[in-house]
Formats: sequence, C-alpha cells, structure tokens
Amino acid sequence: MTTAAAFEKVEKTYKTGVFGRAGVPAVRGVTLSVPAGGVFGLLGPNRAGKTTLVKMLLSLTAPTAGTVTRLGEPIVHRSTLGRVGYMHENHAFPRYLTATELLEFYGGLSGVPGDALTPRVGKLLERVGLADRKDEPIARFSKGMVQRLGLAQAVVNEPDLLVLDEPTEGLDLNGRQLLREVVREFKAAGKTVLLVSHVLPEVQELCDRLAVVVAGKVVHQGPLAELVKDPKGGKDRPLEAALRPIYERHDKGEAA
Repeated sequence: MTTAAAFEKVEKTYKTGVFGRAGVPAVRGVTLSVPAGGVFGLLGPNRAGKTTLVKMLLSLTAPTAGTVTRLGEPIVHRSTLGRVGYMHENHAFPRYLTATELLEFYGGLSGVPGDALTPRVGKLLERVGLADRKDEPIARFSKGMVQRLGLAQAVVNEPDLLVLDEPTEGLDLNGRQLLREVVREFKAAGKTVLLVSHVLPEVQELCDRLAVVVAGKVVHQGPLAELVKDPKGGKDRPLEAALRPIYERHDKGEAA
C-alpha cells in the first residue's frame, strides 16, 4: 500500500429544502492522494470543504460521486476504522466518564485486547499529564485537559492513520509541544498523520506534503518545500506568504 487515503473524482452535495430538491456543493471533483508515512497537511479557508473530506474519510458521510479509500480499502469496509485515530477540536465526550473509563471505552471500540489496554491507558494518561486526574469525571476538566485527553483517545489504538482536525485548539505551550512530539513519533514509526490546521507555522514545521482546498476544489497539492520555495532563490517563504495569493484568487472568484 502506497497511500493512506485517496479521493478520486469525489463530489459531495448536501441536499437542502423541504423535499431535498436543492443542493449545496461542498466538494467538487476532488482527486487527492495522501501517501503512507509522513505528515500531510490539509489547508484551506473556512467552508472550503476540508471537514467534508475528513467526514468521508471517516465514513461519517458518503460521497455523492467518486471513490474514497482508507488504508488501501474502500471506505465502506469499516474494519479499517480500527486502524484510524481521530482528534477533533471540539470533543463531545460523555462528561460523566472518568479519563480512564473514556480511554478504555474507545480502546475497546477500536479492538484493542483487554490485556494490552489497561497498561496502555495508564501510560497514555501519564504521557498527556492526566495521571493524577485519571479517576475524575471529565465534567471537571478544563478545555485544555479535554484536548489532552482527546489526544490520548486518538492514539489509544496505536493507529496507522492519525487524523488531527485543528488539534491545538485550547492547548497551552506544553500541550502544543506534546502534540508535536507525538506527530514526529508517528512519522518516525512510518505511520501517517493527516493534519487539518489554520496554525500555519505549525503546519510548516511538521508537514512533508500538503493540499490546499478552495471552494470545494484542490487548487494545489505536493511537497510543502515546493510551495514555500522563494521564486527568486532566497530563503524559504513563510507558508502564510505562499498561501496568500491562492486565497486572494479565491476571494476574487478566480479559483471557483
């Protein structure tokens, strides 16, 4: 398997109206490949279609047209979901569960054997700085603590594909450093990280390749180094400077 995720001529239209006769296109003809191994960034302005692409990859919604594969299998093969980890910016964890109970629950859902799950949960809680709060209900946790727990939940099954959707939201400096360490560890282990983020310095630091989505279409994909390379041969540009003309073309309607 050479790709961790692939989209081939994918369309997604959300039905609207009383009888669903109208539609709002969210993704339009996307062909995109996420190579196995390394860190892949998915960027774009708000309402570009990034969340819809992630939802399709996670089998939370189906494409209107085209095909999506996950870890070498069509997304209808849900058995591969056990090899995927997902961290969202806004978690909806049951707040009556303790941190330990939550990780045990998600680990069980992912098929982690019980004899391996208990010690793994303890190590993860230690790693994310929540070992001393392991038996407290999540209702008592701050936003940053919930984010740290979300990171532990995302990796409890030791996934082959880790999807991070705005993962630094609510994290302090130490939490952001922890996240970067985890991403680098996944990369060193030959696993794949799909990073969706608006924090461009972090994307530039961590990602090997990226795709830029504008108005439901992929307008750029390839090595990050190519995008930030200075056309005049000088020092690499900040990612923000490289993206600005792409987004400006979108604002003028030239990318639609």
